[in-house]
Amino acid sequence: MALDANRHPLSKIAQRKLEHLRLSLEASVQSTRSAGFERFAFSHEALPELDLDAIDLTSSFLGKPLKLPFLISSMTGGAHAAGDINRRLALVAQSVGIAFGVGSQRAGITHKDLRATYQVRGVAPDVLLFANLGAVQLNYGMRKEQALEAIEMIGADALVLHLNPLQEALQPEGDHNFRGLIEKIATLCRELPVPVIVKEVGCGISARTAGLLAGAGVAAIAAEALIATHRAAPQLPLIASGGLKHGLDAAKALGLGADLTGFAHAVLAAATEGEESVRRLLDGFAWQLRVAMFCAGAASIAALKTTPPVETR
Repeated sequence: MALDANRHPLSKIAQRKLEHLRLSLEASVQSTRSAGFERFAFSHEALPELDLDAIDLTSSFLGKPLKLPFLISSMTGGAHAAGDINRRLALVAQSVGIAFGVGSQRAGITHKDLRATYQVRGVAPDVLLFANLGAVQLNYGMRKEQALEAIEMIGADALVLHLNPLQEALQPEGDHNFRGLIEKIATLCRELPVPVIVKEVGCGISARTAGLLAGAGVAAIAAEALIATHRAAPQLPLIASGGLKHGLDAAKALGLGADLTGFAHAVLAAATEGEESVRRLLDGFAWQLRVAMFCAGAASIAALKTTPPVETR
């Protein structure tokens, strides 16, 4: 799918969103370091005492039922090509019964004519849908009103606040002042009508940060360092986000404490080929998860969460 910048007089923010999309699709953006799941393995149960076809993959997150414990992670919006991708992904999320998150909605708040690039409720009325804003914008004029605007813009079930200090430090015109954010995040958690989730872009959330966020009242954390985050904030639901490549990684993440598993780059690439490509990809992930659970002797997602993989190296 061609990414045509001439379909709309793009603002600087929208141009940046389109550039992010181009880089993700056309450049080598995967980390040279793995997510570490290859260090873990389930104990293989030769007598699982289960019927493979009866394995229960259903789940729930923030009180909403899901057919699969998967999330199409927050990626894009703010340019017309991004809107096409969001609608395509949301259609599939609706049909397979998983969660979906849009990319940062800052462009939609500052440029109302870009809001349609995020709006997917028309094609995905039942999905667990996450709005998205940069937490650092709380130090640059964003208030409760803008957060509500983002939520209402797409009919979201929750708001994701993303933290991205390294990205802001390196990108042109980045916002560098992260001082005092935890108090402002806590205020939003108290005042907003939907749950607040916090994620980090690219580098993960440390145990220290997880503890601060738990104290601030966030409803969930999207984490890469699953074990450390789970230990620091055991009461918080966790989204495994960053570096998951297939259903076996999802199974390991769930066994290590995650409640939801997020996929981004592979799904985005499939979306450029069409809805059917995305559906085939997710069906493959679901099959891999099912087989992993079968061989680990876990009949359900709840059972899998009590069957952690062990570190082998």
